[in-house]
Amino acid sequence: MSAPLPDPHDIRIAVIGLGYVGLPLAVAFGRRYPTVGFDIDAARIDELRRFHDHTLEMSEDELKAATQLSCSSDPADLKACNVFIVTVPTPIDDYKRPDLRPLESASRTVGKAISRGGVAIFESTVYPGATEEACVPIIERESGLAFNVDFSAGYSPERINPGDKEHRLETILKVTSGSSPEAADFVDALYASIIHAGTHKASSIRVAEAAKVIENTQRDVNIALINELALIFGRMGIDTHEVLEAAGTKWNFLPFRPGLVGGHCIGVDPYYLTHKAQQIGYHPEVILAGRRINDSMGSHVAQRVVKLMQQRGIQTSGAKVLILGLAFKENCPDLRNTRVTDIIDELRTYNVGVDVHDPWVSPSQASHEYGISPVAAPADAAYDAIVLAVAHREFIALGADGVRALGKPGAVLFDVKRALPRDRVDGCL
Repeated sequence: MSAPLPDPHDIRIAVIGLGYVGLPLAVAFGRRYPTVGFDIDAARIDELRRFHDHTLEMSEDELKAATQLSCSSDPADLKACNVFIVTVPTPIDDYKRPDLRPLESASRTVGKAISRGGVAIFESTVYPGATEEACVPIIERESGLAFNVDFSAGYSPERINPGDKEHRLETILKVTSGSSPEAADFVDALYASIIHAGTHKASSIRVAEAAKVIENTQRDVNIALINELALIFGRMGIDTHEVLEAAGTKWNFLPFRPGLVGGHCIGVDPYYLTHKAQQIGYHPEVILAGRRINDSMGSHVAQRVVKLMQQRGIQTSGAKVLILGLAFKENCPDLRNTRVTDIIDELRTYNVGVDVHDPWVSPSQASHEYGISPVAAPADAAYDAIVLAVAHREFIALGADGVRALGKPGAVLFDVKRALPRDRVDGCL
């Protein structure tokens, strides 16, 4: 006999973690079901209660439209819920190992609130098996309930793309799964009620977990290949983007481009899969090789900039370089796992002074996360080199002349994103 499930006419949802993933989900459910959006950050709850979202994923009107959503940092407010959806971060530590502490903490929160007939659903990216091996035992221990006897579990991986106003939660097909056939049907129907694009019900939680982790691993490996090609072609004096444009005339050539690989997914998720692979005695080669290449690109950019400066007779020690952009992607305030910091760190090893300007990011968050204090407005003609690291619309609007005006006469301009005309910059990937 499987565990009882909530009455479809009496669903009360808790979304635990109100970041880039959790907030859009809470808003979508809050338009249809009684929903508690929970976050341990009281300041985050306060801003949401004022219908403000600093991540810019949800507008004031969208927050107000979720009429059944209430936000709280008090775990006691979760007691009345019977569906618990966990959307907390799953980062890596300094040794590139999965850091499950946020997930374990959220599981304890669920365990203290869940009652018989409840369902715990996880959206955070993990390695195959993590939900049932790491999270469920914590819920059992905290609740005193038995898995698949008193409560059920599910896994439905998030597919949020921060800053993307076209591919939204409701328009992206959702993978679902459950710990029993009945739970799988329940989880699938729950998400189908808010996801216009439809759902795909996986045969097991482990299959759904694996599907999520390889989505970003595949992209990581493909980008690593293009980054390696850029390293090769750069040494040969061949324009990588011209090569890719020519190769792209074939119908099945994949349109990847070289660049920095940061963010909460692509630069992190592969380590969850390789961690599990190594646990079971297999040493991944292609995946880890790709990670090494992608993690090296920030240093490569800095070294290219220094070489260009030296070729122009610019003394690097004591020089000033302006980095345009700190977020991990364009037109988005998301700083998670940004690899722009690698450029900054490498430049500083040459005793170069670095200013960072990014109109999208929070200066306090940049200072807290990375010890970086972005300049509000870079001075004109003040820099020996400029690195366009993130293609924010504000920088593109300046054009090559506007960007160059920030540098001294003869300053180096390096375009990481190939956002400016090739003949107007001194270097690019």
